[in-house]
Amino acid sequence: MNVLARLFPNAQNARLWRGAGACLGVSILGGCAAVSPFAAAPVDPTSPAAQAVIAGARADTAYPKFSDIPPAPANPRPARNWARAVANVEAAGAQLAAQTAPGTWTLDDTAAFAARAQADVTPPPAITTSDTEAFARDARERATPPPSPR
Repeated sequence: MNVLARLFPNAQNARLWRGAGACLGVSILGGCAAVSPFAAAPVDPTSPAAQAVIAGARADTAYPKFSDIPPAPANPRPARNWARAVANVEAAGAQLAAQTAPGTWTLDDTAAFAARAQADVTPPPAITTSDTEAFARDARERATPPPSPR
């Protein structure tokens, strides 16, 4: 059975998307081929670490061997002992939480906290206009004028 391609718009766009994908792939691979990640990068000789970099990049450096891997421990801790140690740590954590619970704080009941704080604080004395005027008058009387510029 042959159907018209115009009835299926995705079939018409498939050729376009294949071409766009091929162009994108070629451009990405071309960009990657231009810069090789395996090329030797130049080392700045004025760098304080230049000698260490050059010494570390030498090809005649001894590499570790599989025989250098230490053997597996002869007497590893059994799983039951690991479980016991974990239970001990969790019990110690629960005990510490219980001992410090009275000192912990939360962010609930803020209205009661604000009421207690306001009750603990004494309000400042009321300032009247006569107090302000008396302060200004006293300051003017005590003020010493600056020396004249002559």
